[in-house]
Amino acid sequence: MRRRTVLAIAALPLFATLTAVTAPTASALPRLQGKSVDYTVLAAPGVSVETIEAAARAAGGQVVGRNAVVGLITVTAPEQGFTERVSKAQGVTAAARSRAVGQAPKTKAAPKPDVETQDAGTAPSLSPALQKAAEAKQNKAQSRAAAQSVGMDPLDSNLWGLTSIRADLARDHTIGDKRVKVGILDTGVDGKHPDIAPNFDRALSRNFAKDIPVDELGQEVDGPCEFRGCVDPSDWDDNGHGTHVAGTVAAAADGFGLSGVAPGVSIVNIRGAQDSGYFFLQPVVNAITYSGDAGLDVVNMSFYVDPWLYNCGSNPADTPEQQAQQRTIKTAVSRALDYAYRKGVTQVVSLGNQHSDLGAPQPDASSPNYPVGTQHDRTIDNADCLSMPIEGPHTVGVASYGPSGMKADYSNWGTEQISVSAPGGYIRDYYGTPWYNTRENNILSAYPRNVAFANGHIDAAGNITPAGAALKVMKEVKPDGTPAYYRWLQGTSMASPHAAGVAALIVSKFGSYDARGGVLLNPDRVERVLQGTATKTPCPTPRVLDYPDQNETYTATCLGGPEFNGFYGAGQVDALQAVVSGADFL
Repeated sequence: MRRRTVLAIAALPLFATLTAVTAPTASALPRLQGKSVDYTVLAAPGVSVETIEAAARAAGGQVVGRNAVVGLITVTAPEQGFTERVSKAQGVTAAARSRAVGQAPKTKAAPKPDVETQDAGTAPSLSPALQKAAEAKQNKAQSRAAAQSVGMDPLDSNLWGLTSIRADLARDHTIGDKRVKVGILDTGVDGKHPDIAPNFDRALSRNFAKDIPVDELGQEVDGPCEFRGCVDPSDWDDNGHGTHVAGTVAAAADGFGLSGVAPGVSIVNIRGAQDSGYFFLQPVVNAITYSGDAGLDVVNMSFYVDPWLYNCGSNPADTPEQQAQQRTIKTAVSRALDYAYRKGVTQVVSLGNQHSDLGAPQPDASSPNYPVGTQHDRTIDNADCLSMPIEGPHTVGVASYGPSGMKADYSNWGTEQISVSAPGGYIRDYYGTPWYNTRENNILSAYPRNVAFANGHIDAAGNITPAGAALKVMKEVKPDGTPAYYRWLQGTSMASPHAAGVAALIVSKFGSYDARGGVLLNPDRVERVLQGTATKTPCPTPRVLDYPDQNETYTATCLGGPEFNGFYGAGQVDALQAVVSGADFL
């Protein structure tokens, strides 16, 4: 029903040791010249990482990063001549530039990841009768939220997503087990945020991304390094996206602030992104394979690997070097996903915000997005072009809907990649009512204080500024005076952590616990429960969904039946049903 892309992957051990490195004769070697840049070099199946490291050094490069599981290394070498040299070496599948020159300045906390943060506008005028009906419906909803807030945290009445998937009711059965560990592969996690700190596993958390202050042209990427060595601590987030995701998954239910879908599980930061929101190949691959080695149970991935929205192996619009880079991304990420899967990691991935059917992708004019200004128009061949990691093996794809249950206009869809749907926020939901274009249609979650200050949403004293108030940034203060901040966002980035939280509850409830504190539940079984217990949601009638406040290109056609379709997959995730009747699907 869904295409599961599996590239040729050798059985473990992936890479045997080859001692010989075949290189061209000295007279045939191209000259190395130009400034130093980064490359990724990928080993062929059965070839050890040591072999390609030797090949890279013989070709004139310096190895600065490695992943032995995937067979991927990062190499610094002159910008001219290196790829021609190393590509001729025995055992090298591909070699390509990993970071191009010319990244434009960015604004921190306005990330590349698939998240939309549209501002609320002015609601349209309504007839008195419609106004009265809308108010009555809103009052009823507010009363219901208040009734369900018993035992919840103070801000949980704002979390329509939490109640939509009945995570509040699931707490009568389980809040999740601390031994279940959810990895947040994102821009980082603010481990000191009061709602995240109780569940944050600092010992297992890692940061695999090194800050890039400026590129070779002197243009800002991440900006000045905040910490010596340009590697942020494992409890730090200079963007805010990862912290928002972590709060939705597992903010603690402790009577303060807000709580997550699985408030009893552990949060592990496995950062693979830059402060600026770029997700480059080597950090992402390192984070994914680490999730398997560290014994994580669930990983949330709300991003695509830069710089290509779709990685095409032979697109005629791309240069040979760009084609090689995309082939490298497809193969390396697929190897990493396969490795983590074999280690028992359930990998939950956002479907993306391009308002596109992933089974019939539209032309791409956004890639490569790094460096800025180098993007070009490309026709996308569905058989050859993959968005990673969502179109890699063993991923649970999540689409987004708003508080009315309508598929959010930005959310990707399609029967090939979708597994389930979840609340992701949709600010323009409830068109024609007072709720239209209101911030509360989005998802509220944790906001790092340092990012709120950098964005001008709070002042140096920690007070919310007019700019923050306009976005309805919230502040709560603990009895000891510690402040906590919260903001509203929308995107499939917000939907995926709702599903990841439910997956963590499933592992908590049905996993096998060993004497060392580990938990195991096969990822395929987790997905079966997630899908089998989801609320079946049929396509709308008519099947072509029109968004009346958008231009005519904003239509989406839903294919499939109530059991499985392109808008909702197997349905809307249901935490209560998952923990009550999940055993029926194991």
